[in-house]
Amino acid sequence: MKQTVKIGSRESRLAVVQAEIVIDYLRRCVPEATPELITMKTTGDIILDRRLDKIGGKGLFVKELDRALRDGRSDLSVHSAKDLPTEIAPDLPIIGYSRREDPRDVLVLPAGCSEWDRSRPVGCSSLRRMVQLHALYPELSFETCRGNVQTRLRKLDEGQFGALVLAAAGLKRLGLQERISRYFSTEEMIPAACQGILALQGRAGEDYSCLNGFLDAEAADCAAAERCYIIALDGGCSSPIAAHAKVEGNMLKLHALYYSEERRTFVTGRRQGSREDAQQIGRDLAEELKQKLDGQE
Repeated sequence: MKQTVKIGSRESRLAVVQAEIVIDYLRRCVPEATPELITMKTTGDIILDRRLDKIGGKGLFVKELDRALRDGRSDLSVHSAKDLPTEIAPDLPIIGYSRREDPRDVLVLPAGCSEWDRSRPVGCSSLRRMVQLHALYPELSFETCRGNVQTRLRKLDEGQFGALVLAAAGLKRLGLQERISRYFSTEEMIPAACQGILALQGRAGEDYSCLNGFLDAEAADCAAAERCYIIALDGGCSSPIAAHAKVEGNMLKLHALYYSEERRTFVTGRRQGSREDAQQIGRDLAEELKQKLDGQE
C-alpha cells in the first residue's frame, strides 16, 4: 500500500467514527502509512423521507464511495457491512471485515424519559425491524425514521416518536450507550445481516496486507454466511430479511428470518455446520426458509 492512504467514508458522524477506527489502527500499527480521511455525502444520505426499499436500496450508500475508489480520490472505503449491496463489483473487492461490535437492536426513549409512551409511533428505519416489532408489540404503530443517528435522536426528543429502535453498535461507537433503554436479544429481534461489522473495500490488484492485523476471521465467516443467505433470497432493502451468525469453536450457527410481503407473514429457521462451510450454510438456510414460506397455505 502507498505511504499516504486516503480512506473514503460517508460524512455522517457515525461513518467518520467508523473510519477513524481503521485510521487509528494504521497510526498505531503501520507507522509508515499516513492515513487521510476523505468524506462525501451519498444519495442514501440525501433522500431521507422514504424507506430505502422505495428509492433504490443499499447501493445508494456506496455509489459515490465506489466512484472515488475508481478515480483514485480514495484508496480504501470503510462501510457498515450491513449497508453493502448484494453485488460487489469485481474491481472493488471486499478486503475483509472488522471484529464485530454488539449486533443487537435496542430501544431508545426520549431524553429524560423512563416510561415508554406507547400512544406515539415507534420510529424504525427498516421493514425488518417493523415486522419483528409488530410480532412483539402488535398494539403499537410504527413509522419510518431515517437520517443519521443524531437526526433520529433529535426527532425522538422533539416528540415525533414514542421510541426509536436503533443498532446498539452505532450508539456504542458514538459513545451514546447511555441512551439505550432496552436491548432486544438476537432471539427476539434477529439483526440485519452483518450488523455491527465494518467492511473494508479496496481496488483489485493493490496490496492491502498492512491491514491483516485489523481484519477478523470470525467476523468474516459470520459475514460470509449472512451475506450468502440474503444473496440467495435476492435480498436488498426491498425485502425484510434478517440473519445472525455466531461462531463457537469451529462451528458456525446461523439464525435467520424471511418475510413475504404478499402473505404478510414471516418464517425463521436455524442451521449450523463447520465454519469452512459458512457460505453454503447461508445458501442452504435460505432455500429451506423459502420452501417453508412458499409451502404455507
